Amino acid sequence: MYAWPASEVPVLPGKGRDLRIHDTATGGLVTLDPGPVARIYVCGITPYDATHMGHAATYNAFDLVQRVWLDTKRQVHYVQNVTDVDDPLLERAERDGIDWVALAEKETALFREDMTALRMLPPREYIGAVEAIPGIVPLVERLRDAGAAYELEGDIYFSVESDPHFGKVSGLDAAAMRLLSAERGGDPDRPGKKNPLDPMLWMAAREGEPSWDGGSLGRGRPGWHIECVAIALDHLGMGFDVQGGGSDLAFPHHEMGASHAQVLTGEFPMARAYVHAGMVALHGEKMSKSKGNLVFVSRLRQDGVDPAAIRLALLAHHYRADWEWTDQVLEDAVARLGRWRAAVSRPDGPSAEALVEEIREALADDLDAPAALAAVDRWAALQQEQGGTDEGAPGVVSRAVDALLGVAL
Repeated sequence: MYAWPASEVPVLPGKGRDLRIHDTATGGLVTLDPGPVARIYVCGITPYDATHMGHAATYNAFDLVQRVWLDTKRQVHYVQNVTDVDDPLLERAERDGIDWVALAEKETALFREDMTALRMLPPREYIGAVEAIPGIVPLVERLRDAGAAYELEGDIYFSVESDPHFGKVSGLDAAAMRLLSAERGGDPDRPGKKNPLDPMLWMAAREGEPSWDGGSLGRGRPGWHIECVAIALDHLGMGFDVQGGGSDLAFPHHEMGASHAQVLTGEFPMARAYVHAGMVALHGEKMSKSKGNLVFVSRLRQDGVDPAAIRLALLAHHYRADWEWTDQVLEDAVARLGRWRAAVSRPDGPSAEALVEEIREALADDLDAPAALAAVDRWAALQQEQGGTDEGAPGVVSRAVDALLGVAL
């Protein structure tokens, strides 16, 4: 599977700061000091509907992580998956009377278009669950043969008790985990499971549903968590720098994935930091496909909204915050974009060296994009009120905003 084209990232003078970021597993800030190549895995979409603002906010957060690392003169090895076979996708395809493969391909193509428009840097590897199946089957077989997985009516389940570190990603107690498991794709009430929290690794073939040759596992399809584990281990290895996604993935997805990987390799942890973006609401409820309360990136673009304004609307909120999308949020972003573009359109202006360092400092401090935006606002206001004599300043500001915030002025 291919990703989307990369926009050019300007190289700024000087060097950025090492990133301090909130780690869900420890509950505090950690300073990341990757080697020459920083490694990040971000969980991708299940392509049964268009990209909404909740998706965009999550991928914007991890785009900032990449930009901070690139500014430190590191390379970035970014991997993202596409869950291109799963129950929600199959259900939507059946509801709409279309082929599930065609639905997945259509929505993945639209996602690529949205990411390109928003200037999100693409992953080096963009891997679908279906194409990962040949690498998933041996991992499930290894877990089963090691006694960390068991069969139940043809399905294969992972035993969470096989990982002594289980629970250390989310920090939740068993009762909270059980509630979330039921809400987020698990089956804690299925009779016969050794532990209600045990997640499925391999689902035996069901009539009328797609299935693949699973070798000794029989025909079937992979569970959700093992999909990402196989892709991450294959392309990044253990101990990569950041595992990212929305806050609703901390449990069960990232918790279970970490346990799968840790039992498979005998190493701990799977990722040095588990980083989670907040949820975006509309009309007081979390934006989600199941509720249908969605604001689509593609719809805004079709309505003539500048993608740079959409990006500024996202950047106006701290990535870990839960917030609500409103018309005012977008209006404020459009107005800000206009002020910034007017400010950099002049041939000269106030010195911009200090501004570049302010943006760097803000982003290195747990991706404080609102503080970075405020710094640019102050420079633009000074430009409007007093102007300046530095002929290169507007160009420096334009390149810094592009390189660090992904906004083209």
